[in-house]
Order: sequence, then structure tokens, then C-alpha cells
Amino acid sequence: MDQISLSLLVDIIDAGNLSSAARRLRMSRANVSYRLNQFERELGQQLLRRTTRRVEPTALGLRLYEHGRAIRDELVAARESVSLLGQSLSGRVRVSVPSGFGQIVMARWLVAFKRLYPDIAINVVFENRVEDLMRGEVDIAVRVMRDPPESLVARKLGDVNYVICASARYSAKHALPQNLAELRSAPVIAASVFINQFHLTANHGEGGAHELILEPTVSSENSMFLRECILQDLGIGIVPDYVVASEIASGEVVATLHDWRVTSLGTSMYMLYMSNRRRTRAETTFVDFIHEQALSVPPPALKKRKSTAAKT
Repeated sequence: MDQISLSLLVDIIDAGNLSSAARRLRMSRANVSYRLNQFERELGQQLLRRTTRRVEPTALGLRLYEHGRAIRDELVAARESVSLLGQSLSGRVRVSVPSGFGQIVMARWLVAFKRLYPDIAINVVFENRVEDLMRGEVDIAVRVMRDPPESLVARKLGDVNYVICASARYSAKHALPQNLAELRSAPVIAASVFINQFHLTANHGEGGAHELILEPTVSSENSMFLRECILQDLGIGIVPDYVVASEIASGEVVATLHDWRVTSLGTSMYMLYMSNRRRTRAETTFVDFIHEQALSVPPPALKKRKSTAAKT
């Protein structure tokens, strides 16, 4: 078994299909397919299951992929150690961040990191998938969730609190919900995508959990879009507090049901990366920097108002 064939397998699985791997390697698809077939014939076993759009590793293919990835990471680390002698820290970090948290909170952290480490190139993708991390498309992903996958290393950045709110103009024309049940008759702008129904679970102090089934008039994973819908008076928003923190502080948005804590959505922010991949010094530095920023920055300062919430 030669290292070139093993490296080719890693490239194909990371790319997702033969055509994408060929483009990355600047080879023809036929050449990639031929070399893969030769490798499989040499081993006497199938390494990949081909479909029209993707390739999926077999059990043996996945094991060899993990070995090949580890070897490649060791080589990258060795080259990095040599290149960094007497030089400033350099490299590349590919990071995926949620649309709202990434733009509202993390943008200034990313700018500060770049200023501190100008020779580290950062590629930032604003999206909410975890699969891109699994496929090797990014090195680090920041995600809102309740329980991170066991296959990933997760460093908690903080808790995510949700606020039930509406624009000041909307609240001037429509009575805001004074108890949880009144959300059923309100036009709801939800913080996550559900096909038809939104199962809202909220806690009221020590009174236990209460559940509602809502049918949002607007639902999306994009927090910036949801904030715009709230500001355009489309209804009652249920969004992370950082999405509308400045608008609540200025009075442009009004919060209600302060005594309720939404628990059915992702309640923690995590920084995720693969456990079986060796991180470069640039990636390690990035992870430590972002974690330190998250611990040092207090949660959004929401203007508290006297709650009129009542238990349902």
C-alpha cells in the first residue's frame, strides 16, 4: 500500500465525489477513477460505494481514510514546524459560523484575531450545517445545539437564551401575549425551521415545563432574516437574545414573557472540530482565541422591563 493511493482516497472522500476530487487535484475524472480502481484491485476489496452524486466509504474505506488523514496531518504539522522556525505564526483556518451569531457577535472576534495574526488566512462560511465539518470542508464549526455529536470535540462558548419579542410599532397596535398560551393566536416568527409545526417548550421558574404547538407564519435558520421580519412588524419573534439585543436596548423592539425560558431550541453555543484530525498551530491558536473571547464577553445587555407574564 503506497502513500499516494492512500492520499488519493482521502482527497476523494473529502471532496465528496470523483469529479470534485479531480478538480481539486487538477486531474481528469477518468484518471482519478482509474487510480482508485487500481487501489481497490490491489487490496482486493471495495473502498467506496459510488452513486450518481456522491461516494460513501465502506467500513474498510473509512478506516483507511482515518489512517490517511492522520498521516497527512502529521506531514502538515512537520512542514509547519520547519516553516515556522524564526517566523511569525501562519497557516489557514476554515471556519463555519451561524448566520446570526457569526455576524452579530463573532465578526468582531474574527477581525481581532486577524489583526493579531495577520499571516493566518481565515476562510469564514456563514451557515448552520454540521455535515461540512464531517466532510472536511471546514476545520472548525460554531453551532447552537443542545447536545453536540459524540464524534466531535466540543468546547462550549456559552449559553443561548431566547427572547419573545416584537417591534415597538407592532406592540402599539397589538396586545403582546401576557401568558404563554396567547402565543397560539399570535403570528409567530420562529428561530428554527420546522416543516409545519413548532413545538415550543418553556419553563416558568420552578413551575416545570409547559409545551405549546405553534404554526409560525415565518420560520428560518437565518437569524438576520428573522430580525428583519420582527423589525418590519410581521409578528412575535422567538429568537436568541443577541439577535435583537441592541434593538431592545434602544426601545425599537419590546420583549414580553420575561419569566419564561425557552428550552426546546438549542440552548448552548459550541465550537466543534473532529477528534481524529490533528490540528495545525493556526487552528489551535484560533480555537483558544475564540474560546477566550467568548468567556470574556458578557451576554447581551437586554433592557429589563417589569414582567406581566402569568403562568398558563
